[in-house]
Amino acid sequence: MWIRFAALAAMAIAPCVSAQVPSPQPPLSFDAAVDRVARTHPDLRLPVLQRQAARARVDAAGLTPALVLGVEVENVLGSGASRGIAGAETTVSLAGVLERGGKLDARRVLAQSRLDALAPQREITRLDLLAETARRYLAITEASAQLRIAQKDIEQRRRAVQAARQRLQAGASPASTLMTAQAALAQAELDRDRAVQAGQSARLSLAVLWNAQDVDFEAVAGDPLQLPPLQPFSDLAALLQQTPELAVFANEARVRQAQLTLAQTAQRSDVSWQLGLRHGRDTGDVGLVGAVSVALGSARIAGPEIRAAQAELAMTALERQSRALQLQAVLAQAHGSYMTARLEVQRLGTDVLPQLTRAEKAAETAWRAGAISYLEWAQLQAMRIEAEQRQLQAAVSAQTALVEIQRLSGQPLLVLDRAGAQP
Repeated sequence: MWIRFAALAAMAIAPCVSAQVPSPQPPLSFDAAVDRVARTHPDLRLPVLQRQAARARVDAAGLTPALVLGVEVENVLGSGASRGIAGAETTVSLAGVLERGGKLDARRVLAQSRLDALAPQREITRLDLLAETARRYLAITEASAQLRIAQKDIEQRRRAVQAARQRLQAGASPASTLMTAQAALAQAELDRDRAVQAGQSARLSLAVLWNAQDVDFEAVAGDPLQLPPLQPFSDLAALLQQTPELAVFANEARVRQAQLTLAQTAQRSDVSWQLGLRHGRDTGDVGLVGAVSVALGSARIAGPEIRAAQAELAMTALERQSRALQLQAVLAQAHGSYMTARLEVQRLGTDVLPQLTRAEKAAETAWRAGAISYLEWAQLQAMRIEAEQRQLQAAVSAQTALVEIQRLSGQPLLVLDRAGAQP
């Protein structure tokens, strides 16, 4: 499940390698990041020890009550005929308990069911950690995309500054136009520096997951704008039935059933027995002694515990239904968010950005010719960058929703052709 989910998240978050700022280190792939986290994160090593502890409890549950070896001395250090040890009587005995009602088997089943219940918990931990890795990896790709947008903004603002300087020298524009263009360039450079800082913070945040104090990579592979299609919501909702978060309740039901069975075995009292030899020192005689005892009222004492176990077992089904409804609601919200954001990314890429790009180029030509004011050109430049930033934010929202969908289901979701074509 871990490897499969990692592959799916890698397809969703990093379906293709995008152009990155040149760096001495090769780009870090999502699979490589997952591998580092899987090898070092303590949350993934902890279940091994938990399983060892549960296995030890299974072994302990299979043990029968220990035998008790006892020595009893009577008529010692008394008065009269019992003075001294001449009349002492010594009894050496062996005692034990005969468990009735199937207590041994019930303990074994309970311990084994608790051991089996660790499996879905481990899977939940893995999926949660993988989703967190994906989100932090996505933050790096977002910062890289923001940097690319800022560099594009800087490039167009520099053209505007150069054109404004030429027009100022020719006496066709006032100095305020040049100053305005320079201020816009400074703001674009600020956006670039902020994106660089955000990228450094995001890389460090990801590296912390594998307990690294220093970041040994600069770039990552991936383009958040690549958004694959999803299966219909009904198909995804059906996959929730196999999610580990619901499998927990199936194991919990087995644990509570085992607890009920163990409580019911307490209705039959155990038999305590003792067998030994008694030796009289004054006569030298040896006799066999024995004792048997049974506790009374066991059924009455076990009654409250049985009722509590029955109630807890009945609660399991309702708890599962409640959790299933919660998961379905989260899935519906994530699915709707993904579809809406994906539509926004596509429409901005096909309808809005091409028009703004052409309009910005036309405005530049017109301004150089003196047909429009600088503010009209600057406004189109700002609209183009704002549209690209809006597209990126929508893509990040979609990718975040996709990560949540994959975390919930842990099943293959993407509908891509074998060639890996994107819609």
